[in-house]
Parts: sequence; structure tokens; C-alpha cells
Amino acid sequence: MKNLVKLGFATLLSATVMTVKAQNTNAENSTLWEVSGNGLTQPSYIAGTCHIMCSQDFEIKPKVMKALEKSDNLVMEINYTDPAEMTAMQKMYQTDKKLSDQLSPEETKELDKILADYGTDLKKMDNSSSQALYALISMKAIPCPQTEVKLYEIELLKNALKSKKKVFGLEKVEDQMTSINKAYNLKAVIQQLKMGKEYEILLKKMITAFKKEDVQSLYTLFKDDKMMNAEQEKTMLTDRNKNWAEKMPEMMKKESAFFAVGGAHLMGENGIIQLLRSKGYTVKPVSSL
Repeated sequence: MKNLVKLGFATLLSATVMTVKAQNTNAENSTLWEVSGNGLTQPSYIAGTCHIMCSQDFEIKPKVMKALEKSDNLVMEINYTDPAEMTAMQKMYQTDKKLSDQLSPEETKELDKILADYGTDLKKMDNSSSQALYALISMKAIPCPQTEVKLYEIELLKNALKSKKKVFGLEKVEDQMTSINKAYNLKAVIQQLKMGKEYEILLKKMITAFKKEDVQSLYTLFKDDKMMNAEQEKTMLTDRNKNWAEKMPEMMKKESAFFAVGGAHLMGENGIIQLLRSKGYTVKPVSSL
């Protein structure tokens, strides 16, 4: 479990700062949603998560735990219990080409200077992938030591395993890495690193909104084009949401499923909720169970 948490931390970091344009204007505010109708014999649930939080802010609301208890299976973005996925996750932070070999001398000096703000330097990071650099953003944005960090999905997973529930993933590590590489090449990651302080401010506001289940405010916070342009949003959110929405019906057909995905994937015209509604499902916010 220790290695699982370590690996989970690394991968979840890459998703923490994903952003989305606010498009829903109604008052549907909840981090937990029930999916029913369209031939389902029992409801399934979707929980929007805040991947990483400090222990002092961390809480899984009782209704979320009850929904997990009522469900047959836990479905996360990635199946952290699959050994093959764990192996792929370890490899994603390694690279065959040094970072310095991909940059000009001027860019190399600039990156080394930027990394100093993250408590490291290019010499230590040179054999790392751009994903490893990207993870530094979230590590710095979290306002507490790593020993005090709580990972929402990992806590859900621990409870699911105790109950001997089956665990599945909506995509493979390779799929996620393909999306990240397409959205953020090395130079784009370096630009993101320059905005470290802005991410700290954003994460603090995001956690406040998440704790209040104010998903509309959450998305309003994430409209800043400096964090994610339209093409990056399409790659990281829209395309993945559509792929997931195609897989979810089969996962809900015979058994009830509890889906845990980053909150940025829920709302908007191309969010999971709207995509499932367009398929004929009734998807409604849950206030209590």
C-alpha cells in the first residue's frame, strides 16, 4: 500500500491543475451525483474529487462513503490495483532524452533558475520526463508537507478494498500520458512552472469551493486562459470525457458503479454529467443518502 500511495500521488499530481470553462448556469451544486434510468436496474454514482488536499482540509462526506458502500464496484480514472498500470506509471517519469538536450543553452539556464524556486535544479531533474516537471507544480502548490497530504482517490480505494469491491479504470496510464504529452510539451510545461505562485492561489480557492460543494464557483475559478488554452482543454478534458462516457454505460449495466473522477470532468457542455444525460440517463445531484 505504501508504494501504491506513492505512485498514486505522482499520477494524481498531473491532474490537479486541470481546468475547465464554466458553462452551466443553474444551481446544480454537489460533488456527488446519482445516475439512473435508461434501463438501469439500480443507481450508480459519480463523485467529483479534489485529488490532493492537506490532512487538515481533507474530508470525504458521509453521503459519498454511503454511495460507495451501496455500489458494487469502484471505477477510477486509472486502476491503481493493476500491476501493469503501476509499472507503466513508474516509467512515465523516466525519459531516454535529457531535458537539457531538448533545450537551447539559454532555455537550459532559464529552466535551471526556475527549478530553484521548486527546491531543485536541472542537474537533479535532467533525466526526468516533462511529466515529472509538471508534477512539481502541484507539489509546490500544496501548503503542507507531503507527509500531511491526503489523496482523495486513494482513500476511497482503501475503503473499497476493505469491502472487497472490484476496482476498474476508465483509461490506461498510457492513455493519460498521451493526453498530457499532446497538451503540454516540454516548453509548455516550463511556461506553467513560471506560474507556480498563481497555482498556489488557485489551489487554495479551489479547495475552499470544493469543501462547500460549490462546483459552479469551482469552475469559475478555473477559467483563466493562462492555465489552459482551448486546445489543451479539448485534449485533457473534452476528449477524455467523451471516451469515458462511452465506457460508463456498460460498467453500470449489470452492477452498480461508483465513479471517482476529478471534479473538472463533471460540468460543462462536454462534461460527464451532460454527456450521460444526452445518452438518456437521469443524472441528479445528491444532497444526502
